[in-house]
Amino acid sequence: MKTRRTANIILREGGIGLALILLIVFFAFTADNFATLANVRNILNQITINTILAVGMTFVILVAGIDLSVGSVMAFSMMAAGTVLKLEGLPINAAIGLGIFTGLAIGMVIGFLNGWISEQWKLPSFIVTLGMLNIARGAALQLTEARTIYQFPTQFTTFGTTTIFNEIVPLIFLVALALVGVSWFILTKTVFGRLIYAIGNNEEAVRLSGHTPAVYKVATFTICGVTAGLAGLINMSRLTIASPIVGNGAELSAIAAVIIGGTSLFGGKGSVIGTFIGACIIGVLNNGLTIMGVDDFTRQILTGVVIIVAVILDYYRAKFVQQTAAA
Repeated sequence: MKTRRTANIILREGGIGLALILLIVFFAFTADNFATLANVRNILNQITINTILAVGMTFVILVAGIDLSVGSVMAFSMMAAGTVLKLEGLPINAAIGLGIFTGLAIGMVIGFLNGWISEQWKLPSFIVTLGMLNIARGAALQLTEARTIYQFPTQFTTFGTTTIFNEIVPLIFLVALALVGVSWFILTKTVFGRLIYAIGNNEEAVRLSGHTPAVYKVATFTICGVTAGLAGLINMSRLTIASPIVGNGAELSAIAAVIIGGTSLFGGKGSVIGTFIGACIIGVLNNGLTIMGVDDFTRQILTGVVIIVAVILDYYRAKFVQQTAAA
């Protein structure tokens, strides 16, 4: 059983890892300046936000849910945190601490509401989070009357603009890596993580074993909300502004990273390592196509093709695993 599971993981993550390597090699030879250190830094910056959002999305999809509100929650958390940072009369350190708390708290509360409403009234999470997408976006616009907030304390923005290792690796990218590592540990080494997978595979069996699946499902949405709030804070620190229109379509990129990474939309199968590789593939693909001069519309088409191909390949991978298990 353990050997079969290990083979399944290698087949899934090894396959998309190879696809990432081939994509990098392709662009290194076909796109001018793709392999430069400056562009590597750009790619890592672009990957960071999507990775953070996609990690939270992985928890939700593992229990066969979906969260379409993460882009809007990111924007709302960003605007609320930015408003706090601009409050007059607060010491700088206090304003920064309160701003960070506000951004994360808003993400956590909205994530909890998404999960609680879905479970309390047995509503599809697709519908609930679609409604929350509009609520959070409207709140982000209403909070500052659609105005952009800027001129934050340098103590806050320095973190988002700092690079290390000869100015190649953005500091914020290490946050994304740390989040992937912590999430991997939670999902693979804790009882909570095992129950997340179990609920995705057979929710009724988990219920009959004495657990309450609704509690764990609400927890996954709460985690997803917190990561959306974190993404908003990091994005604000990197851009040094807070804009209410930030995050439009971010939920689709996050879902795409999770799917490309091998997580099943039906729940119970997948990993955050695969999600991270999926986010890397999307980042490298968008960056390489941009350098090659491909227009936005064509890039969207190609990204969609990649997602569909990833789903088809996952279907055959799952079929192969089933045949292997039956043999």
